[in-house]
Amino acid sequence: MPRNRFSHLGASVALAVLALAGSPSLLHSQAKGKAGQEGQDLFQKRCSGCHALDADHEGPRLRGVVGRAAGTVKTFEYSDGLKNAKFSWDEASLDKWLTNTESVVPDNDMSFQVSKPEERAAIISYLKSLSTP
Repeated sequence: MPRNRFSHLGASVALAVLALAGSPSLLHSQAKGKAGQEGQDLFQKRCSGCHALDADHEGPRLRGVVGRAAGTVKTFEYSDGLKNAKFSWDEASLDKWLTNTESVVPDNDMSFQVSKPEERAAIISYLKSLSTP
């Protein structure tokens, strides 16, 4: 059977496309991008009524919340419970907070919860991406 001079080139391109499509770093980057967008969308939908990233509203600004000591944004007036809290926000404390704020700090001023674990995880991941390590 006669060979087309482009058949070898076509096979090389096909292999390159397959290798790129299966690249763990590319797949990770795509998944991270999708997860980040989902978290951002959920933040906008679920949190932005009271919070912004860079300004205080009904709730304190949330950029940099992961790693920040609870109740310490100087421009925000916290409940006494949060002013006296002795912990820093991390993924576990944010998950617990978004599940049931009262279980973390009784008598706080936030009466809100995110009942779906996957939504909490996406929001927390988004907030973590906006925090300095």
